[in-house]
Amino acid sequence: MNTSTKWIASAVTAVAILFGSNVKAQQTKANPGDVWRLGVGVEAGLPTGNLHDASNFELGGTARLQYDTRSNLSIMLTSGYYNAFFKDVAGVSRKDLGIVPVKAGLKVFANDNIYFSGEVGAGFETNYAKNTKLIVSPGIGYANYKGLDVGLRYENFSGQSNNYGLVGLRIAYGFKL
Repeated sequence: MNTSTKWIASAVTAVAILFGSNVKAQQTKANPGDVWRLGVGVEAGLPTGNLHDASNFELGGTARLQYDTRSNLSIMLTSGYYNAFFKDVAGVSRKDLGIVPVKAGLKVFANDNIYFSGEVGAGFETNYAKNTKLIVSPGIGYANYKGLDVGLRYENFSGQSNNYGLVGLRIAYGFKL
């Protein structure tokens, strides 16, 4: 991943956080206040950067613990498993790349249902060199009071001179705890 893409991802995250801190606090349908939620989601993504050379598709699942404050802000902890399906090269199949993400972040609601998000954390590779990558992930999404949460994000994995990313879609259902 090049430096300009990292700057863009950082800028989007900063704008989401700054936007959220300047929005008037409000009760929203998707974010009613003082509620713990557990979201279970299915993830699908398109690899970018170095990973795109080896894989065209990522699929996984995540669990997200979320605390909805009384304002338009939610605090998130997310973990799960991603599997990047590796392409066969010259008729030779290779083991897929597995990643266990562990991330913390914020959701900032712009209105009743639309949110901006930003997460940071670590990605633990489960195959090959078993490296640990820094994850930075800005996103945008839709959530409603019935528990549906659909989010689109860019996720950057960096470290050990091998940087890659993915454009991911998460479809989840959240349960009040």
